[in-house]
Amino acid sequence: MSELIGARSRIQELVEELIRELGEDPRRPGLVETPRRVEETLRFLTSGYQQDPRELLRRASFIEQYDEMVLLRDLELYSLCEHHLLPFFGKCHVAYIPSKKIIGLSKVARLVDLFARRLQVQERLTTQIAETLQEELSPQGVAVVIEAQHLCMILRGVQKQHSVAVTSHMLGIFRSRIETRLEFMRHINRSF
Repeated sequence: MSELIGARSRIQELVEELIRELGEDPRRPGLVETPRRVEETLRFLTSGYQQDPRELLRRASFIEQYDEMVLLRDLELYSLCEHHLLPFFGKCHVAYIPSKKIIGLSKVARLVDLFARRLQVQERLTTQIAETLQEELSPQGVAVVIEAQHLCMILRGVQKQHSVAVTSHMLGIFRSRIETRLEFMRHINRSF
């Protein structure tokens, strides 16, 4: 059964109730549309649940005789911390060394967004990106580094304004060969 036009969804009702519990009047002119806006925002920020990461990659992988590092650095990243529902944001660096299979570069960026648009912790996000690429491409190795600022650390709690969390996940040759890992780290720390 479809909703009546103008009827509020369950999420909008909950946001309206939350506004009321915080001591505000949800009927105040500045807040009337807030429940709808919050729902739209939350649905966007959690849209990764509606996507299959493996299907995303399968549609864009190609056989190619290339066996050097492929690196995408400084991919913007925006996610929601699952502990406080506050954003964290920063940069993601992803590299892999193909073993006869490559992927469209934009799909790597889309994979980062897909996992970031879920309730997350940075550590899991880093691992999910790396392991999905490893499983789907079977490359010689994968490396992922995320540098992010967490509003739960900046706005509340310890209130560390300039803190940056760095996580990494290395697989295959990036884990077993220090030279490969160091090459990756030099690339992501270089400014062009």
